[in-house]
Amino acid sequence: MKVIGVIPARYGSTRFPGKPLALINGKPMIQRVYEQVAESRLLDEVVVATDHEKIKETVESFGGNAVMTRTDHETGSDRIAEVTNKVKGDFYVNIQGDEPLIPSELVDALVEAAKEAPDAVVTAKTPIENIDDVSDPNVVKVVTNNQGFALYFSRSAIPFNRANKETTYYKHLGIYGYPKAVINEFVQLPPSNLEEVEVLEQHRLLDNGYPIKVVETSYQVVGVDTPEDIEKVEKILGGLQHV
Repeated sequence: MKVIGVIPARYGSTRFPGKPLALINGKPMIQRVYEQVAESRLLDEVVVATDHEKIKETVESFGGNAVMTRTDHETGSDRIAEVTNKVKGDFYVNIQGDEPLIPSELVDALVEAAKEAPDAVVTAKTPIENIDDVSDPNVVKVVTNNQGFALYFSRSAIPFNRANKETTYYKHLGIYGYPKAVINEFVQLPPSNLEEVEVLEQHRLLDNGYPIKVVETSYQVVGVDTPEDIEKVEKILGGLQHV
């Protein structure tokens, strides 16, 4: 199984135009993400999928691989599907381009899970530490069955704790691994009812019978959505450098 790590990097952003090129302690964010992912033991290749020549040039300047993709993709999944026609592989891991601290161990965990469930889509979850996140609709929750496959994703608090029992809530992380055939089938399907209700793309997979394997990680996402988030990441990196 040839595994390709794909980092979508779109130039346009309403809140933060040119975000992939933003400097974090002197390095473009896309370089930091790329270098983190490149430490993976199980990826055969890492590639940035972008819609902007400047991002492509930046990636190539530090020795990375990049491919140009269309500017009109609505989702990262659509961009990944285009990459499957440009970069040969069997399994593609979609890695967020605005998470400069993403651990390569998480990427490897997804690949390991894919080897055990080769026909499934693979994603990740992490225990919710901040109780306020349970009711926050911007934090997507997931529940899984005893075999670790997703039952449901929601912006609501799931499960609803009517019995008042001690329970752990899990946040869904936006990293996915797709078999090539599945990602290409997926982007051709119309949006499903639950997808439109929850505004969560992964319901299109569940509603059409695709299994989603969910691996657990302790990684708590530190993403960059606004220029102010750069400072937060730099502080964390400063602390890590002194450990």
